[in-house]
Amino acid sequence: MSSSMIVPVIDVQGNNFKELWGAMVLAIKTSSFIALDTELSGLGPRKALLAESIEDRYKTICHAARTRSILSLGIACYKEIDNKVRADNTYLVQVYNLTLLCSEEYIIEPQSVQFLVQHGFDFNKQYAQGIPYYKGNDKGGDAHGVNMRSLFVELLRANKPLLVHNGLIDMVFLYQCFYAHLPERLGTFTADLSQMFPSGIYDTKYATEYELRFAASYLEYAYKKCKLENSRAIESGGNGTHVFLEFCKYIGNMQSYIDYRPCVDNQSQDGVRSVCIQFSAYGWCPNGSHCSMSHDTDLIIQHDENTREDKRKKRKRKNKNKDSQAEVPPETCESPQGKRMHFEGMDAEVDHQDQTRSQPTLPENQEMTVASEPTDGGHAFEHGKTASKNGNYVSQPQASSEAPDRPNEKKVEGGTHRAGFDAFMTGYIFAFAKTCAAKSEEFTTAPLIPGCLNKLYLSGKSVPLNVAKSTFSKSSKAHVHKMDYVWGKSTAVKTE
Repeated sequence: MSSSMIVPVIDVQGNNFKELWGAMVLAIKTSSFIALDTELSGLGPRKALLAESIEDRYKTICHAARTRSILSLGIACYKEIDNKVRADNTYLVQVYNLTLLCSEEYIIEPQSVQFLVQHGFDFNKQYAQGIPYYKGNDKGGDAHGVNMRSLFVELLRANKPLLVHNGLIDMVFLYQCFYAHLPERLGTFTADLSQMFPSGIYDTKYATEYELRFAASYLEYAYKKCKLENSRAIESGGNGTHVFLEFCKYIGNMQSYIDYRPCVDNQSQDGVRSVCIQFSAYGWCPNGSHCSMSHDTDLIIQHDENTREDKRKKRKRKNKNKDSQAEVPPETCESPQGKRMHFEGMDAEVDHQDQTRSQPTLPENQEMTVASEPTDGGHAFEHGKTASKNGNYVSQPQASSEAPDRPNEKKVEGGTHRAGFDAFMTGYIFAFAKTCAAKSEEFTTAPLIPGCLNKLYLSGKSVPLNVAKSTFSKSSKAHVHKMDYVWGKSTAVKTE
């Protein structure tokens, strides 16, 4: 029925950065859209990240970005290929995982270290071969060399749609680490972002909740659910548009840089232990690997679908017994509200009980660093990225192209939680959501997913953060000078 897929992730570090520079820039320039993901050294106090005021949240994230650092950056470039045989969306995908090392002093939280080490991050390699960078404004002629700041400039010049998953924290850290000093006000920051990425920013967590309407929106769940839905559509032989992926075949010295990430089949698991309710909703559980219930995302999706089918049957029986009543409106496909309602009271209770540990106070947020203080180095809010460590991935018939050849001596590292693979998953969610949105759009000039354009997910809020320049805000001075350089209006970069 379905075939396994292997995703080649190119490891980029100090000893091959210059060698791979041309390939990375070409992949960025020729892509249709680009997904980014980061791993961070920490985020500081977790409670402030969920402040009622969005301006206060922004200030908290800014402080974290100024005092912490990006440890690795994932870049997934999706290039749409013309398919003359069938009306499907076929993408050539290139994935890079960049190991970075900030040249300035920064805070690294023990919990972040523990989480990352548990999931395969090599700190020895980072300190020995991490690509150096500094934060804030440009210094001297560094913006013209082969370095991270120049790579970020190439990303801006490419003017491609940018994809993130629960990406407010990502965007703040990227701005501070590779672009310029962060502005003090949120309005100025969003005004800058709108000009930096004129083709738009798309948050796949927002798309998962408000467009796809899945039962959960953490990264691994959304990715596997999209793959499953796409596989079913292909196998049913429907006339709709489907997603197919292709990967480059790397030869010679390039093979030594490739980390092959498997997406293997998981068989039906009827009769196994029950799913963990909290992990099912948020992709995170305070008991971690010691939990007696299942954290397998495939089983969770199967459980959610069975629950939905049971509800449908009950509703059908109820309607049959009450013919005189008005027809009950059908349930929206896999609405996430059901799980949230189950946890509405729990979140507040957990916040009170575990305040010193700062764990489940972050509903629907990025995964946590470690069991004691669960914020992974990458995102304080998206638990699902931690969840991606739990096991293998569902097979992907849409990746019907051959798996890349790989040398026998190259082994797959344990765990799948890496910035590069997370960026790949983010891009895949977007590709699937794009096909769904295209069915209802009449004009090809419309935004890729109109309902999600320039909307960043805000945890605990019913509305997103709109990335736009308002009449009450203006761009920062550092941004104005940088934009002049990016678009060739000035060859000089304003330095500190």
